[in-house]
Amino acid sequence: MKQNVIILIGCLLAISLIGTSSYGGERERFYELTVTNMTKGQTFTPILVLTHRRGVSLFTPGSPASMALAALAEAGDTGPLTEMMSMNPGVRDIVTSDGLLFPGETKTIMIPQSERYRYISIAAMIIPTNDGFIALNGVQAPAGGNAVMYLSPAYDAGSEMNDELCDNIPGPVCGGVAISEEDGEGYVRIHEGIHGIGSLDESIYDWRNPVARIVIQRTDHHYDK
Repeated sequence: MKQNVIILIGCLLAISLIGTSSYGGERERFYELTVTNMTKGQTFTPILVLTHRRGVSLFTPGSPASMALAALAEAGDTGPLTEMMSMNPGVRDIVTSDGLLFPGETKTIMIPQSERYRYISIAAMIIPTNDGFIALNGVQAPAGGNAVMYLSPAYDAGSEMNDELCDNIPGPVCGGVAISEEDGEGYVRIHEGIHGIGSLDESIYDWRNPVARIVIQRTDHHYDK
């Protein structure tokens, strides 16, 4: 009987080692975000993604945008918001995608998953706009292998007037200045779209909300030691 138990333990250890080998030795869990640009003529700048605890937010609708959020919404610059959020003890991981996300395209972004940081926020500028951006502002991440879908409207940071002049809009379409010296409406709200009052053709660059589809799913990544 004792000999049979030893043989059984040996078999279980062998199976365990085979399983570990097939997975490459280590496993790390991630949230996989799949972001789709649903607009006809607008482009998204690199997308900032962070995991955090409940109560952390990028902005409060109806209140002024932080200078860091204004930098993202006016210039597509994720640096100031990354720095500000990295100093918040409720934030765990921050990543930024590479490149632009053009109309009709989809981009996948991976960020490490933690059981104590179960909320996700994202933000990216919409170009060409003066200070438009997409966002998820503290949504709960899915549990297990379930996928959850969110739709983002276009937000207006309220930090720059929507004059629709290319001189005041950065990016490949306009090539204007990134940060305007003019003050905006003063608070974050839903964007009203492009009205053709400046350099932009309404028939090409206007939209109807929502403008982005974001699917979030928890996934495992296996890699060699």
